[in-house]
Amino acid sequence: MVEKIYLNDSYAKETDAKVTSISNKNEKEIEIELDKTVFYPGGGGELPDTGIISFNGQENKVINTKKNGDNVIHIIEALPNFKVNDEVHCKIDWKKRYAYMRHHTAIHVISGIMESKYNAMFTGGMISDMKSHFDFDMPELNRELAEQVIKESQLVINRNLNVVVKILSKEEALKIPNLVRTEPGRELLNKLETVRVVDIENFDVQMDGGTHVKNTKEIGIVNLSGFENKGSHRKRVEISLNDL
Repeated sequence: MVEKIYLNDSYAKETDAKVTSISNKNEKEIEIELDKTVFYPGGGGELPDTGIISFNGQENKVINTKKNGDNVIHIIEALPNFKVNDEVHCKIDWKKRYAYMRHHTAIHVISGIMESKYNAMFTGGMISDMKSHFDFDMPELNRELAEQVIKESQLVINRNLNVVVKILSKEEALKIPNLVRTEPGRELLNKLETVRVVDIENFDVQMDGGTHVKNTKEIGIVNLSGFENKGSHRKRVEISLNDL
C-alpha cells in the first residue's frame, strides 16, 4: 500500500520514493505509482497536485495526480527515464499546494459559520490556488449576507486558531455533531472504520481528507470575489485571498 505522506503532513514538499508501477496509457500520459508520495490526488473539491519526479538529474513533469482505489497515480507527460524499482525524487508545486491549503482552511471557517449560525447546508465546491467557490442550500442567502459571513469568518481567522488533523474511530466520530456536512460524506462515514478529521480548535471539526494550514493566521485576508444565485435554494459564494 502506498504511504500517503500528505495525510499526516501537508507541509511535506518532497520525498524520495521507489517506483512500483509504470503504465503507458498513451505517449502523452504515463501513469506512475510509487511506494510513498507527497502528491495529493485531489478530492473534496481540492485540486490535485502537480510537480516533478526526478531521476539521474532529469526532471519528469507531473501534470496531474489522481486516485485509483487506494492507490495514487502520478501522470507525467512523456516516457520517463526511470523504470520500476528505481529510486526517484518527488517534489510538488509548493506555491500552488500552499494556496490550496490556505483556501481549504478558509472554506472550513466559512462553512463552520454558515452551519452553526445560519443552519446552511454545504453542498459542494471547488478549491483552487487563485479563487475558490462553494455552494450552500440557503434560500435567503444573498450577496449582502454573504459579505457579512465573510466578515464574521475573518474575525475567527484573526483569532490565530490551531488547525489539527486527527484520526478517530468511527464510534468517536459519530459522537461529534455535524462532523459531516454533505450527503456523500455521510455515506462515506458509514463505510469507514477510522475517520480523518480537521479540527480548528475551539471552533469547528469536520471530516476531511484534504490539505490544510497549521494555524488560521496563515489564511490571511478573505475577500468575497463573487456571488451567484444557482436556483431557489442553491447559492454560490466565491472567495479570493490576499497574499501573505
